[in-house]
Amino acid sequence: MSKNQEENVSNTSLEQDATKLDLSFKEHSIAEFFKKNKQMLGFYGKVRTLTMIVHEYVTNSLDACEETGTLPNIDVKIDELGNEYYEITVTDNGPGISKENVGKAFGKLLAGTKFHRLIQSRGQQGIGCSGCTMLSQMTTGKASKIITGRKEKKPISLEITIDPKTNEPKITNLKELEKNFVGTAVQAKFKGILYRDSEQGPLEYLKRTAIANPHAQLSFRDPQGQKTIFKRTHDKVPDLPKEIKPHPKGVTVDEIITMVKTTKARTVQSFIMNDFDRTGTKSIQEMKKIINFDLNKDPKKIVWDEAEEIVKAFKAIDFIAPSVDALRPIGEEQINKSLNSIIKPEFLTVLTRKPAVYAGGFPFQIEIAIAYGGESGKVTSDGKKMEIMRFANRVPLPFDAGNCALTHAVQSIDWKRYNIKDAENSPVTVFINFISVHIPYTGAGKQSVADEEEVLEEVRLALMNTGRRAGIYISHKKKEEENQLKRKMFYKYIPEIARALNSITKVNEEEIKSKMEKLVLEKLKLDEAKDAEEMKKLEEIMENDSKSSVNNENKKKGKKK
Repeated sequence: MSKNQEENVSNTSLEQDATKLDLSFKEHSIAEFFKKNKQMLGFYGKVRTLTMIVHEYVTNSLDACEETGTLPNIDVKIDELGNEYYEITVTDNGPGISKENVGKAFGKLLAGTKFHRLIQSRGQQGIGCSGCTMLSQMTTGKASKIITGRKEKKPISLEITIDPKTNEPKITNLKELEKNFVGTAVQAKFKGILYRDSEQGPLEYLKRTAIANPHAQLSFRDPQGQKTIFKRTHDKVPDLPKEIKPHPKGVTVDEIITMVKTTKARTVQSFIMNDFDRTGTKSIQEMKKIINFDLNKDPKKIVWDEAEEIVKAFKAIDFIAPSVDALRPIGEEQINKSLNSIIKPEFLTVLTRKPAVYAGGFPFQIEIAIAYGGESGKVTSDGKKMEIMRFANRVPLPFDAGNCALTHAVQSIDWKRYNIKDAENSPVTVFINFISVHIPYTGAGKQSVADEEEVLEEVRLALMNTGRRAGIYISHKKKEEENQLKRKMFYKYIPEIARALNSITKVNEEEIKSKMEKLVLEKLKLDEAKDAEEMKKLEEIMENDSKSSVNNENKKKGKKK
């Protein structure tokens, strides 16, 4: 074969390979992607998967109830159908879902009311309940059953699956019911999962949900038929947070290019003033000195280079911190009642920090509680251990603790300074609730918070403040125990000493005993006065530690500015 013939054969082969490659290109829906990568939704591990299913349904119910001002009543039932085969039923008293939207809520991934808004909410991506529907049909081949009813309308029942090729819901057996029901009930079967009454099981998850949501009443029936009710300790639904606009300090060039496509503003100037938080006439005047193009330009005609100029100008200008109208903390009083009701600690201190900002533009707030003694801490075969309860927007984070900024902040504290000498083996529960319009989760499973510098610092400061209060109480308690021990020891030997002195001196035994008791009381009073003085000094030292931490924090912020 000649050289030219060899080249022709080679070229033909390459063309055939290229044609095959072109034919192999296919588009895939988001449902197909998560079907192959369900671990990205947190669905891995038999115990974890069961808890995550309960988490997704309960979170959805809580949000639905709160949006209509309804005090949530949520009922969770788990029935064992076979080996690693369960049926899960979750019923709420929320507003129900319309016939038009029920398919999107339970059968279309990335469909929801939260992802596109800057507002504090439990869910973010619009994946949870639809992910459960997909997991059910993947593991059992069965549809999920839904009953949902709205006020003054007949409830409907239906069965739902997801078409993974199109990421669209497939609804069957849709019918109206002749009964009164307002709310939503979902029932789905799952295989390859396992129920365990453990720290990462559904019961503990619901317990923590009740702590962070004192306005909700949760009932749970486990596979053995045992029922647990977590009663509400607060009878007022939290005020709904308000949606806020993006803060200029947190915006990117790509986001500006996207925003200008849908803005109603007719000039770049009005676009900046109306579509961003904390911008006004003063901001525009400063930007005119920095930007090289006319701010009266139509924003829809902005090109990439001009968007870059806007972002650079935003970074150069000092803006007021973002609005915190979108944040709704639990509140110190509610956390106090909730923890006292469920954990029943011997001592409890709660703190809500003032709002702050992370990543240049997202407002956030930290709530901390330290519980000591009583039923605080987690029970293990080796005794009580420190327990860290992590929450994001009131939602428990029972998994991936080692990768979470909230855990890292707790581990960074020198607990010996607060009289907790062996923190790991102490009857202590640390409660941390991180709230924000955007939680920087490390993955789609939404179980750990990324190590944002500002978040870590706020959690540390809150821990030091509450740790100081706990340390003072523990020190008081230790001193009191020492004084009680002294008192018992003295009074134990007084009768023997009085008897011995009576035999030597012939002085009345009762008289000797009375005088000795008086001496002991005087001695104890002196010791107590000395202890009180030492406690005062300790409180001053801890107070100075706290002030020093705040000063260091302010210095850091000043340098950044």
